[in-house]
Amino acid sequence: MSLGRLFGIEIRLDFSVLIVFALVVYSLGAGLFPRWHPTWGPALNWSTALAAGLLFFASLLAHELSHSVVAKLRGIPVPRITLFVFGGVSELEREPDTPATELLIAIVGPAMSALLGFAFTWLGAALAGGDFAGGVFTDPEAAMANLGPTATLFLWLGPINLMLAFFNLVPGFPLDGGRVLRAILWGISGDLQNATLWASNMGRVFAWTLMAFGVLQSFGGSFVQGIWLLLIGWFLNNAARNSYAQLLIQQAFDELIVGNLMRTHFEVVHPDLTLEAFVNELLLRSGQAAWPVVEDSKTVGLITFEDARATNEGERATRTVRDIMSPIDEHLRPDVGGRDALRALAESESDPLPVMEGNMIVGLLHRGDIARWLALHELDAQQHR
Repeated sequence: MSLGRLFGIEIRLDFSVLIVFALVVYSLGAGLFPRWHPTWGPALNWSTALAAGLLFFASLLAHELSHSVVAKLRGIPVPRITLFVFGGVSELEREPDTPATELLIAIVGPAMSALLGFAFTWLGAALAGGDFAGGVFTDPEAAMANLGPTATLFLWLGPINLMLAFFNLVPGFPLDGGRVLRAILWGISGDLQNATLWASNMGRVFAWTLMAFGVLQSFGGSFVQGIWLLLIGWFLNNAARNSYAQLLIQQAFDELIVGNLMRTHFEVVHPDLTLEAFVNELLLRSGQAAWPVVEDSKTVGLITFEDARATNEGERATRTVRDIMSPIDEHLRPDVGGRDALRALAESESDPLPVMEGNMIVGLLHRGDIARWLALHELDAQQHR
């Protein structure tokens, strides 16, 4: 679900966020705030909880935006940010080129969360008054009970953002702290691959530690908290395991060009061929998805299964390929890099995309072929994890 754009970056919301949002609001409105404020009515509890939930996800967005804005300032395109069940991700189009860029992009997120944490805590304490700091240590229940809604809101958001900053600084990939660790190891060794491997392994150690604590908490009576830690650990473990394999795939993919990925064995048709002949002699006898239309050694269009299906059966004997073929508005060159080809396919509604040299088609690039290549190389990459 798209929420709009900020700084030229699309903000997307995964529907899993709604589940977490509901859990946050429920735990505050039905649990924490009534304990802090026994005299509050349900309306005040739930309205404050709703505001807290909204500001919490605004804080997560600020965290991710800081990553994205710094990445853009360092010349890395960031088309979108997606918020999901475990936080958010800034979708950088490519990895940083230098350890310094990696370090700067990684550290700014926790720095933003820490800044928000200190700011919210200071605002909450200021609104609570001068006696709050002393009272919270001598009689915490009375100190919290005397807080107003705004002070309560800020004094919950402050520590939560500080915890978020601390959690993200854990030196395990793909957390921000893991990216900081990778940047440092990369800068020392000059080897991005080994730096990613070490940072990913640290991420897996941290993930298994979280899952172990989750099991202990589940058996110790805190079942919900334990399950939550298990889920977070499981997610981080999978992300850490895949990080190294993804780097190997990316490095291999960056060395490819369209000429390595395109299909070069395909049939062509003449524009004056009747649709009936095209359907009976080619379409129904081949697994080919699109046929280049060639006239006088020049590619003049493309005809697909969907084009033929859209034509009434009774008209196929009198109509020709020329009548329904599509002009070639989009095409690639065989020397285009693999990453640019993948981006072009993602942004295009056409599948396959023709590959042209001058006026002649030399290949067809299918999404499915790239997917198969990625799947095969992922199997190879898994052996190096």
